[in-house]
Amino acid sequence: MASTTPPSPTRTTSTSSPTMRKPKRSLSLSLLLFLFSFLALSFLLFILCFDLRILCFFPNSSIPIPPPPPPPPLLNPKPPQSSHLYPRPAHGLRARPKSPRQTLLLKSLRPNPRSRRFPTRATEFLRGSSPNPRFFMTWLSPADEFGPRERFAVQALFRSHKNATLLIASDSLDSPRGARLLGPFVAAGLRVAAMCPSFPFLLAGTPAAPWFDRLRRGSVDPGDVPLAQNLSNLLRLLLLYKFGGVYVDADVLVLRSFARLRNAIGAQTLDPATGSWSRLNNAVMVFDKMHPLLYEFLKEFAETFDGRKWGHNGPYLVSRVVTRVLAERSRGLGSGFGLSILPPSAFYPVDWSRVSGFFKGPQNGAHLKWVVNKLSWIRRESFAVHLWNRESRGIRVEEGSIIGRIISDFCLFCNFSVSDL
Repeated sequence: MASTTPPSPTRTTSTSSPTMRKPKRSLSLSLLLFLFSFLALSFLLFILCFDLRILCFFPNSSIPIPPPPPPPPLLNPKPPQSSHLYPRPAHGLRARPKSPRQTLLLKSLRPNPRSRRFPTRATEFLRGSSPNPRFFMTWLSPADEFGPRERFAVQALFRSHKNATLLIASDSLDSPRGARLLGPFVAAGLRVAAMCPSFPFLLAGTPAAPWFDRLRRGSVDPGDVPLAQNLSNLLRLLLLYKFGGVYVDADVLVLRSFARLRNAIGAQTLDPATGSWSRLNNAVMVFDKMHPLLYEFLKEFAETFDGRKWGHNGPYLVSRVVTRVLAERSRGLGSGFGLSILPPSAFYPVDWSRVSGFFKGPQNGAHLKWVVNKLSWIRRESFAVHLWNRESRGIRVEEGSIIGRIISDFCLFCNFSVSDL
């Protein structure tokens, strides 16, 4: 009963001994892991800093840092003077290369001794021409291309206006060759002269002057349309604005007196649904000197020039401006500038798409009747006939045709055959 065995001290010691040594091994392992991680991270940062050429551990080193490559150059880093009035060309920032003919034409626009005399010569030549009509033409092609049809247009003009004055603004015709071509008219006592125009003189005080300066500097894309065509569109407006009178293209046959026409332009086409004009044309224009509508035409030319679209700076230009002017007048915001819009029969009795029919001789009795009736209508209704040279240049004039009969009736020097034209 008294021999109960007490708890063994050895078992108690053996169970508590491992518990006392365990924290020492955990602390050593944690310290080793920390040192290893620190060394690995330091080595990684050293490699990273060395590769990026950053002076992390070597502040005194002088490893060069290469500069970044330069950006690609702009095609035209200099912006235009006024992006509002003169938008950049649609085909890139730089104007496209000019053709040799365009380059030659631009060189001819530079002031020269003949153009410097233009203000004095033109003023003296036109003095005293009023009240007789003063006419203007432009010719920016070579003199040799001023052929029989163009010279007949001059004949028809003087046949219907014997006391008229005709100034042809042309560099090529203001030459010995041009003098020979126009010699028969001068010898007949007719007032006709070709003069190299002075663009600075004509542009002074107009909204088109800055545009022309940019063109000469090569900052305007001339586009695909022949530059001579668009410069002619500009030059005719300048001549009328500076002097006042009548402008006619060199492929327009004048048939009746223009004496009663004032501030007039002709419609080319009509809207079949409404009977109102749908497009005007600038091949024939009659305006007073410094007429405000001419100023609007010049402003539109400078602000919206586009050398890629045929007619944009010519017939479509006058159509756009007149449409706006008449719309403002209908809202009571303008006077309309006293403009007279004549029907297509006045200057464009035949459309360009059908002009070939005017060159064909009678094929039979019915066709002969049509020719006679059409010609009678033209003589009654038309002031002029536009030949649409772009379409008809290669068409031969046949005997008995409408054009052939007009040539026979309006020639001044009739010692030629109709077929020669």
